[in-house]
Amino acid sequence: MKRLLLVLLALTAMPAAAALKVFATVPEWGALAKEIGGNRVQVFTATTALQDPHRIDARPSLIARARSADLLLATGAELETGWLPVVQRESGNARIQAGQPGHFEAAAFVRMLDVPGKLDRAEGDVHADGNPHIQTDPRNFLAVGEALAARLALVDPANAAAYRAGFSAFAERWRALIKQWEVQAAPLKGVAVVSQHKAWAYLYDWLGLREVATLEPKPGVEPSVAHLARVRDQAATNKPRMVIRAAYNPPRAAEWFAQEAKVPAVVLPFTVGAPEADDLAALFETTVRRLLKAVE
Repeated sequence: MKRLLLVLLALTAMPAAAALKVFATVPEWGALAKEIGGNRVQVFTATTALQDPHRIDARPSLIARARSADLLLATGAELETGWLPVVQRESGNARIQAGQPGHFEAAAFVRMLDVPGKLDRAEGDVHADGNPHIQTDPRNFLAVGEALAARLALVDPANAAAYRAGFSAFAERWRALIKQWEVQAAPLKGVAVVSQHKAWAYLYDWLGLREVATLEPKPGVEPSVAHLARVRDQAATNKPRMVIRAAYNPPRAAEWFAQEAKVPAVVLPFTVGAPEADDLAALFETTVRRLLKAVE
């Protein structure tokens, strides 16, 4: 009896299986990994909603986190090309290098928009594989989520069934939410908008909004007042209902245009972690609500 008691005590003292370490480059994929993996994943997110995901420094703290990661979860499509390769190389972690099971790029699993006919870096932040901001369409989370669940199962086969069940529960809830948002957003179809940055192609494709102008002269290039004035004059014939910027964008250009064109400046969260966007559902609830408010 005493021996049995000692065995039971030893078993209860054993640590639980370690959670899978996920290094997410941006908040939306970190949030998706948590939705699917629950407490079986330990997610570190390299950026915040108030940072430009194109322009991140490969800090030693990021390299240290990547060194112990089991799975690297990135957007791909060159979004992180300015910093992630350095983090991968300096981490010395073979598991997360390109071509390995521990390297996952979300853009590989969705239909890409704004794919350039020719690549000319003189045109600004042009991405050869298309617009990388795929997280602005909630439908993309279904395709990415299904692929991510399969990849989690591959790198952590002991919990494969749990990952499949996690995605199934997420997908059922997510499809219902998408239908709800689409009904709410019906008045937005065909509405003309101006964007600060070419960040919303997938959102506009989903909701049927029409982008009639962008404030940046080239993607990623800050506009001058003279350029903004030209955009204002050119956009006047299209009668935009709002100007849209992401929470991380500097406000100056959008606010100037809004005042001159007499339209509301709408700040959209862009990703999880921005004000009123604590999780994936809140990200799109806030997006739809703010767009609708602008056309009231």
